[in-house]
Amino acid sequence: MPDNVPTPPIGPKPPGAGIGRTIAVLLRSGFALRREIPTWQTVAFAVVCLAACFGLWWFVTRERPDGERLIPRYDLPSPAETFESFPGLWNERYLTVNTVVTLKRVVLGFGLAAVIGVPLGILCGCFPRVNAFFLPLTIFGRNIPIAALIPLTFGLFGIGELQKVMFIFIACVAFIVSDAAQAVAEVGTPYVDTAYTLGASRWQVIMKVLVPLALPSTFNALRVLFGLAFGYIMLAELINAQHGLGYLLMTSQRRGLSEHIILILIIIGLLAYGIDRLLFFFQRGLFPYRDVEE
Repeated sequence: MPDNVPTPPIGPKPPGAGIGRTIAVLLRSGFALRREIPTWQTVAFAVVCLAACFGLWWFVTRERPDGERLIPRYDLPSPAETFESFPGLWNERYLTVNTVVTLKRVVLGFGLAAVIGVPLGILCGCFPRVNAFFLPLTIFGRNIPIAALIPLTFGLFGIGELQKVMFIFIACVAFIVSDAAQAVAEVGTPYVDTAYTLGASRWQVIMKVLVPLALPSTFNALRVLFGLAFGYIMLAELINAQHGLGYLLMTSQRRGLSEHIILILIIIGLLAYGIDRLLFFFQRGLFPYRDVEE
């Protein structure tokens, strides 16, 4: 070192310098881009989020010493008031029966859409001319506002159960066709070329190469779309329905039962999540060789 360059002083670090550096290191390691975290941290952060939401809910609905609340009870009941009303929702308003009715409508409508949409999507993915023929319908079906389908289904299928099922079918089938076609199109060309080299016919390439390789992505798309279909049925059940969770929401709003509205929304979320986890379990069992997104 040259003689004219001063040597840094040696001595104790300023107070807080070590703590600041430690915090900076923790922040960099804790918020690294796209780095996986342990399962316990995922659960811990989720619990903290839920606790924060319930804490905020309790805070804005608690009664102050003067009896006033930040948000009146008829607008937003407190957590205690909400969960205390659950027995009435379960016993007097037949929660289980209405839940079964909603699930039946979704399963029938979505199942019909899958039975028709998946084979049609496979054909669209295999043959560009078939895809070009159905492309206007799939683009139209994917972009039309879902609420706009209600008057159409009323005119075509009446106001009974058939209308609810067909509403789900029309709302979902275009997405299923498009997702299945995309899954087939994403299969690598080397797989097809190898099959042809080994002497496979066009039908064998479709059934033994393209379809098996596209099934994991297609199933994953169906799993995600089923959650959307469960939300779509709420819209159909808000109008001219006699049973179902959407019907319970509508009647709760008319009667001013804010507690039941919140409970039904929580139940819908838990039910949708449970169904998604069940489908994810089957997906992992059917396609263990493919990484699937949770």
